[in-house]
Amino acid sequence: MVRQLEETPVTLEGLAAQVSMLAGNTDVFYTLFCGAAIFLMQCGFAMLCAGSIRQKNVKNIMLKNMLDACGGALGYWAVGFGVAYEGGAFMGTSGDRFFLNNYSGGGSYIDFFFQFTFAATAATIVAGTVAERCKMVAYLCYSIFLTGFVYPVVVHAIWNSAGFLSAFNSSPLGGVGMIDFAGSGVVHMTGGATALIAAIILGPRIGRFYDEDGNPLDKPHDFPAHSVALQVLGTFILWFGWYGFNPGSTLSISPDGYGDIAGLCAVTTTLSAAAGAVSSMFTDTLVGFLSEGEVEYDLTMCMNGCLGGLVGITAGCSVVEPWAAIIIGVISGIVYVFSSKLLVMLKIDDAVDAIPVHFFNGIWGCLATGLLASPRHTAMSYGATNCGLFYSNGQLILNEVFGILFIAGWVGAVMTPFFYVLNMLGMFRVDPLEEKVGLDISHHKGAAYDLSSPDAGDVEVFQSKHGKDSA
Repeated sequence: MVRQLEETPVTLEGLAAQVSMLAGNTDVFYTLFCGAAIFLMQCGFAMLCAGSIRQKNVKNIMLKNMLDACGGALGYWAVGFGVAYEGGAFMGTSGDRFFLNNYSGGGSYIDFFFQFTFAATAATIVAGTVAERCKMVAYLCYSIFLTGFVYPVVVHAIWNSAGFLSAFNSSPLGGVGMIDFAGSGVVHMTGGATALIAAIILGPRIGRFYDEDGNPLDKPHDFPAHSVALQVLGTFILWFGWYGFNPGSTLSISPDGYGDIAGLCAVTTTLSAAAGAVSSMFTDTLVGFLSEGEVEYDLTMCMNGCLGGLVGITAGCSVVEPWAAIIIGVISGIVYVFSSKLLVMLKIDDAVDAIPVHFFNGIWGCLATGLLASPRHTAMSYGATNCGLFYSNGQLILNEVFGILFIAGWVGAVMTPFFYVLNMLGMFRVDPLEEKVGLDISHHKGAAYDLSSPDAGDVEVFQSKHGKDSA
């Protein structure tokens, strides 16, 4: 006998509650997926950094990328989340987001996870810049300090509805505030500015700009990347992760129109990355041809130009037209090439060119938003018709400049003394001999790769048995 199930009466209220619950859970899953894609960028940074440096330091840079994720998680859990998103004029000071103590946060823990992935991204930008010469203890201290305090203050100012630069403020600056949808300024410029300060105070790698007697070299010495394959793998992983970074910054997908915004973000992200890669490579080729008379195509320029295009579009991915994304990408590639050469001229050693990619293109991304934000897209993303200078509105570009100055001033004021103190205490840079032999051997129990050959005697016996010429 089949048991007859009791029928539950369907009411409009009950149906509405079910639909609302389904929409909420869909938003959580969407944010979880995008956050996981962003977290995968940690792997991309690790592969890119490892491939870009010499093989004697691979273990060291891999461990630093691991510590970025670990230190970032702990720092952001303890205080960073609260500083960023609790109420307050300048920063959050109290509330359930600190240590997630009795956290309600609107009923979902997914907010913490998603925002942590952004904080970890900001922290890991510095890893490549200070590679091959930075002490591990200094790196762990910096990672926790940046994710727990420095970065969250920038987030509070620009993304918290109580922030003085926030476009979500009830009385936004100039009627619109600063538009930085996914973090060209908040994430990338903050991490890039920190990297710039660290590189200046830490100094260049031995042999990069000076000989053993401290005399300037006639031409800076380049340290070839030990694995181009890892560099390319890391670049593609980062590109993939950006589809969580930019479209995921809608923070949900169920409300009306949010799917259109996410779709636009995916398109503009793609176009800017592609344009940046092509622009950077051919700009470098043209410069080389004009200066040396040779036509060469540099893979590193192509990869970093792509990343520069991604950074450049991050602020305005939801508010610019697709054709504008191509312009942003083209200029991003050019910005990368010349800012990279500027650092060499200034004798600032960036082992992976993270400063040109993230700091300089972070600035450009904010400025580009102030110039090219389209009225129909700002209305869709921010509920306002405020737009860029090219659409006859100059207020947004002023706000973007103000935001850039705030980020540079805040990071400089806090991180400069922080790194100086580490340097004065002897906690920042490794011993010169340790640097020469490589940090893997001097700090991590041996080289990353086993390059030992088989015993010569065994090889000779094998060859004689098989009738092979030992020559």
